[in-house]
Amino acid sequence: MTTSCNSVVTVVGGGPAGLMAAEVLSARGMQVHVYDAMPSVGRKFLLAGKGGMNLTHAEPYENFLSRYGSRRAQIAPLLSAFDADDLRAWAKSLGIDTFVGSSNRVFPVDMKAAPLLRAWLQRLRAQGVQFHMRHRWMGWGAGAGTPCLRFATPAGEVDVASDAVVLALGGASWPRLGSDGAWLPWLMQRGVDVAPLVPANCAFEADWSAHFRERYAGHPVKPVAFSWTGADGVMTHRQGEFVVNASGIEGSLVYAASAGLRDEIARSGSAMVHIDLAPGKSLQRVIDEVAHPRGSRSLSSHLQGRVGISGVKAGLLRECLDKEAFADPARLAAAIKALPLRLRAVRPIAEAISSAGGVQFEALDAGLMARCLPGVFCAGEMLDWEAPTGGYLLTACFASGHRAAAGVMAWLASQNDAGCD
Repeated sequence: MTTSCNSVVTVVGGGPAGLMAAEVLSARGMQVHVYDAMPSVGRKFLLAGKGGMNLTHAEPYENFLSRYGSRRAQIAPLLSAFDADDLRAWAKSLGIDTFVGSSNRVFPVDMKAAPLLRAWLQRLRAQGVQFHMRHRWMGWGAGAGTPCLRFATPAGEVDVASDAVVLALGGASWPRLGSDGAWLPWLMQRGVDVAPLVPANCAFEADWSAHFRERYAGHPVKPVAFSWTGADGVMTHRQGEFVVNASGIEGSLVYAASAGLRDEIARSGSAMVHIDLAPGKSLQRVIDEVAHPRGSRSLSSHLQGRVGISGVKAGLLRECLDKEAFADPARLAAAIKALPLRLRAVRPIAEAISSAGGVQFEALDAGLMARCLPGVFCAGEMLDWEAPTGGYLLTACFASGHRAAAGVMAWLASQNDAGCD
């Protein structure tokens, strides 16, 4: 094997994790080749930034770390080496200034992903990174002694050997952009422990009536709060907004609850959320307002004037309650503060913003190298973790690519008993 400073490293996947690994490795003088199935890199990154490139989040570190749930302990070491502040400094080094929005989300000043990606690719090419587009990974090649991968290309299948490999293949959300999860069986064949890919930050189906669907699909519901109970019996309460769609609900508040709701549907066949339609008012105040004499006003006018319930919120009440509830002020007030909505299914993973499942951290060492595949490292969304939207997904993808690159350098140095310094 060559010395690590002259080593050849294959990176499979041109998303944030793969490109970050390529940057770190090429900056140390390694020969880096990036392979991607699509005609260009960063396609999901660009689409994610279409409505405003939310790079990361500026909340306190402990709060930030809590967003990774059951994988907090595994994500923490990655963020310790490359956190939200490091990500902002890195963007600045590319000439991209950032700002903190009102929700503590961090955006480029121009809100766009494309200028950042262009500057990044210019840097990578200047560092000698070579890109191989329309190369789809097809599993393992015939080479022996070094990691050898097989790619399908427009010119036919080719085998590529290198000193180390970083796999950053994404999960299975938005497969039209290249992440289709086809890699799972190829890692399983080599003994890597992989969990099934499931939707994350996803929409859910509800049994809407035809009338409600036709009238309110596409309507945002705000401000509201969700309450739901997890598998541990703990109730979570969170305020925000969501959107009614033709099949159910989606939006930021839904995505924040999606992991618990998805798992509950897998266990029980459905999940229940309770919607607070008047989060700024106490239950007693709502009871008093609903019970207030309404004179000749209709109930709809009364609820709008006294509690602020109108439009899609009023539609949700009529969709989820029986007629008798509207004649009982106490019951109606209770429903306004905790309207039960049963979710019967998760929307398909191809529609999800991200996915959970993938390569288990327990199958990797501290440098993200597969324990049973020396020289093969994994990074990004293909690892088994999840987080809500808000910059947490991108930050951990960047951080995992950074960690995988450090793992590659340490492993090659150990193989050669010498580093690049």
